[in-house]
Amino acid sequence: MRVALDTNILAYAEGIGDKARCAVAIRLIERLPAELVLLPAQTLGELFRVLVGKAKREARSTREAIMAWGDSFEVADSSWSAFQAAIDLAIDHRLQIWDALIMAVAAENHCRLLLSEDLQNGFIWRGLTVVNPFAETTSPLLENIMAS
Repeated sequence: MRVALDTNILAYAEGIGDKARCAVAIRLIERLPAELVLLPAQTLGELFRVLVGKAKREARSTREAIMAWGDSFEVADSSWSAFQAAIDLAIDHRLQIWDALIMAVAAENHCRLLLSEDLQNGFIWRGLTVVNPFAETTSPLLENIMAS
């Protein structure tokens, strides 16, 4: 079962945010089988913006962090068909376009889960389920992956 990661998971893993969430994100990423993880390219662009803008990290070291994420997991580009689907998601479900694009790319790449704190936990679209790994109740789908 393939799993896509949203920007907030990566940002927490980079140490941006409260210590509890950062620890959960790091533990989660360490336990996920790397061959099952997908990073929509959009997430890496957003992560660059967060690290340079919000965290005030130096751009060159941020580039190295982004490249390391890309070296660690498969990165999926945004296709025109994914962008078209994202527009529909944004209109039909009132999502922000960039969040919708992340969902569309994940679905297009056959992911069953999108780990995200920002989107509605449990939302299902085209076989893709949004799971908030910080929620009080753990998703059975996520538990199955972590138990493997």
